[in-house]
Amino acid sequence: MRLLYSTYEAKARFSEVLRHVREGRTVTISYRGEPVAEIRPLRHRTTNLEERLAELERRGVLTPRPRHREPLTPGAPVPGALERFLADRGE
Repeated sequence: MRLLYSTYEAKARFSEVLRHVREGRTVTISYRGEPVAEIRPLRHRTTNLEERLAELERRGVLTPRPRHREPLTPGAPVPGALERFLADRGE
């Protein structure tokens, strides 16, 4: 996601601009309506997938997957359930 700030706005809201960059966004700075610069996050070459996922979880972008999940079990059969379901749908 790219964001656009004028030079005046970027100067007045520099903390906000940096927050966007820390979140992984690219910010474009314009002067008199013309884009003149970009501020973007540095890409660390040593970051592997596990480190990146951990960072996204820390920031709240991703939710960690549950470690152990109970297997799904089928519910008890209910006589006539399919017919009622289809009747409710008008089929």
